[in-house]
Amino acid sequence: MKLKAVIFDMDGLMLDSQRLATEAWKKAVASSGHLLTDEINLRLIGRNEKDSDEILRSAFGPQFPTTEVRDKAWEYFSQKAETEGIPVKKGLWEMLDFLEDQNIPKAVATMSSRAISVRHLKRANLSERFSIVVCGDEVKEGKPSPEIFLKDAELLGVKPENCVVLEDSYSGIRAASNAGMIPIMVPDLIEADDEMRRLAHAVVKDLFEARKVLEKLMAGEP
Repeated sequence: MKLKAVIFDMDGLMLDSQRLATEAWKKAVASSGHLLTDEINLRLIGRNEKDSDEILRSAFGPQFPTTEVRDKAWEYFSQKAETEGIPVKKGLWEMLDFLEDQNIPKAVATMSSRAISVRHLKRANLSERFSIVVCGDEVKEGKPSPEIFLKDAELLGVKPENCVVLEDSYSGIRAASNAGMIPIMVPDLIEADDEMRRLAHAVVKDLFEARKVLEKLMAGEP
């Protein structure tokens, strides 16, 4: 496999934002008189707005006010992010420096909307590091559909089989596998299960370990 590009997920992979997002969603759902359990929350990770709405309505009923609750969650999240910031994940800066030193193109594939993604990347000082960012509201189907990754590959001008995908979510790993790419899982809130270990080229503890896997791929090692 010739490594020619690396595609990054955003939340939970580059940004340590999932815990803050979980807190915001639980608070917003509670304001509607419901309880967002950890089980339901984990199903929301890595999904776009359409899929998230379906999950929430399935859990709380067809009349659940998804738009209102999402707006409240975003308000809670933004308030806390504004005061506390959104930390980046361990090893991210070193990973980006490494890829740039090796002249390996990179892109972002996130299920967050364009508006949210731009704010998050800018807040984390990542905007200048990525010229290609494909967002959840710019594709028809969310992960685990391969659409978002295939769109990134097209914009990068790289064949799917030459792209490595760095992901933390089950839906993201499935999407990368469905795209015919090389998935590397860096678990955040959800540990890898047997399916993830089967689909992923490697499961690593952080982006430092992920870099070592990329070095082996570049050297032609399995």
